[in-house]
Amino acid sequence: MTELNGHIERVSCLGKTTRADMFKLYEHYYGGTSEELFLNDLSDKQYAVILRDPNHSLQGFSSIKVWEEDFRGSPVRIMYSGDTIVHQDHWGQQALAFTWIHFSGALKSEAPEVPLYWFLLVKGHRTYRYLRAFYRVFYPAYNRPTPEHAKGLMDQLAANKFGDTYNPATGVLHFAESRGHLKTDWAEIPEKDRRRPDVRFFLEKNPGYVHGDELICLTELSHKNQNPLAARLFDQGYEGGLEAAISPSSG
Repeated sequence: MTELNGHIERVSCLGKTTRADMFKLYEHYYGGTSEELFLNDLSDKQYAVILRDPNHSLQGFSSIKVWEEDFRGSPVRIMYSGDTIVHQDHWGQQALAFTWIHFSGALKSEAPEVPLYWFLLVKGHRTYRYLRAFYRVFYPAYNRPTPEHAKGLMDQLAANKFGDTYNPATGVLHFAESRGHLKTDWAEIPEKDRRRPDVRFFLEKNPGYVHGDELICLTELSHKNQNPLAARLFDQGYEGGLEAAISPSSG
């Protein structure tokens, strides 16, 4: 399997060719979308994880928005993931996750004293499984209840950003018309994965994922809340700082 190279770019610096390649890759896996919808969503983000192969061809990406929120009288910082996809030829590689985790550490270095949270909308079981792979505590989870403080923050973020499309009783976003859902070939979950407790839990919480429903998830991005490998990557990003983590545009 060809190894991918991951790096962070500012969305404002992405060239037309890169944007077009991103949509082409996204459209291959997701229905209920359009180039206009995709580009509008991308323009709302500040950063993008870009994955390229040795031939410089785009093979995956994720978009990121960062902002500060007041929650119950105290500031928190939010790292929000937008559209995310990796070409199936490279499933199993961790270039996307490792680049993202390194960058989260760089963001944390900007305001060490302010809690930093990953606000994640989950359309598929593969994305949900990232949480368990790298983080010690996240919500919602099959093996622990969601505490009131975390639920309150999740509800506030989702309601502010998505309004009535968010149902706090279920923790799920439901759109009258899909704003992007996995196409049938990619939405099917192999039986071996269905037996996993976290996948079973995801399906129970978000049975409408095939139609584009999205499960609201949250985890704190801190050294102590990450598994050992993730913690090392996070610390490297923290020590390097934000500007060192961002690459110039590739066009």
